[in-house]
Amino acid sequence: MLALILEQFLNGLQYGLMLFLLAAGLTLVFGIMDLINLAHGSLYMIGAFLAAAFYQLVHHFFGALLLAIVATALLGALLEKVLYQRLQRMPHLSQVLATFALILIANEATKMLFGAQPLMIGMPDSLSGSVNLLGDDLQYPLYRLVIIAVGVAVAVGLYVLVNKTRLGMWIRAGASNPPMAATMGVRIQPLFTFVFALGAALCALAGALLGPLLSVSIGMGESILIPAFEVIVIGGIGSMRGALVGALLVGMIDTLGRLVMTTLLKALAVSEAATLGATLASMLVSLLMVGILFFRPKGLFPARG
Repeated sequence: MLALILEQFLNGLQYGLMLFLLAAGLTLVFGIMDLINLAHGSLYMIGAFLAAAFYQLVHHFFGALLLAIVATALLGALLEKVLYQRLQRMPHLSQVLATFALILIANEATKMLFGAQPLMIGMPDSLSGSVNLLGDDLQYPLYRLVIIAVGVAVAVGLYVLVNKTRLGMWIRAGASNPPMAATMGVRIQPLFTFVFALGAALCALAGALLGPLLSVSIGMGESILIPAFEVIVIGGIGSMRGALVGALLVGMIDTLGRLVMTTLLKALAVSEAATLGATLASMLVSLLMVGILFFRPKGLFPARG
């Protein structure tokens, strides 16, 4: 039983850190640019497809990963310059409708370029083994541990960037009060472009890392969008620390909640316990979000004003 709990704990940690990669860019775009971007998940999908395409070209996982990150970041910067600067001046409802249309456009464009069939990214041979934990009671995939390590490294890197650098000071100022930051000499528009490109790069990193575990398919960005928004609502819009804490909470509650709920339902001899357990775990995350909205409307760690 201890091995099962540890396995699910690590799965929840991995899921939470991958959500953090998505939510970090989303919360900064929302907090700094005051832009509701429903198409953020599409960058995750595009990054995954680019990683799969580059892998077929170079036959090297880490080379494909780097190329996908750079290409998606450049695409994000281009989109911000060409499209999102105009969307910023529109009401939030118009932003929602426009970015929803972008989801449909991204799905169809990706289908035209890469085809409708799911793609796979080959896992590096050096990371395809398992690590023995708790003696020999648990063999946990090495690749998943590497994903956790990468997520932790990115979290530390973003913390240093946001809290220990001049650029981070500008980002925090922009998240707290963009007009005031502009009057103090911060070049807001290049900052917006950088933040959007950074968010796109993090999406590509998440998509490429999960490619060997999941099939890279059309529409995969929509399924991750709701959890990403739950993360930033729980943690606080514009807060990097809130994004990390919110992502870990969502990851742990969803993963461990499935284990607990499925076990309880099986004990009660409920049919389709696994499916119902997953649904109840998702409901727990939604209940947490509702509770935080009720007691702390700005999230657990709101951006400082």
